[in-house]
Amino acid sequence: MLEIRPNCECCDRDLPPESVEARICSFECTFCASCAEDVLAGRCPNCGGELVRRPVRPADRLARFPASTTRKVKQGGCVAA
Repeated sequence: MLEIRPNCECCDRDLPPESVEARICSFECTFCASCAEDVLAGRCPNCGGELVRRPVRPADRLARFPASTTRKVKQGGCVAA
């Protein structure tokens, strides 16, 4: 099950569970659409994997399967992989 992280690892922008602006790689590293496209050119700086739109977990499922509240931010920001 996806962790659904709460923020962009590059710019620390909030990415709530219902956001269609969140991008993830296969390891669930999480970035906003702006950083994923403009800074990272669609590649995860951690693993080099493809960044794709994170699916939205339905609101009625969030109560039973809540999103993560643990924020991760790359020190010094992001650079392309």
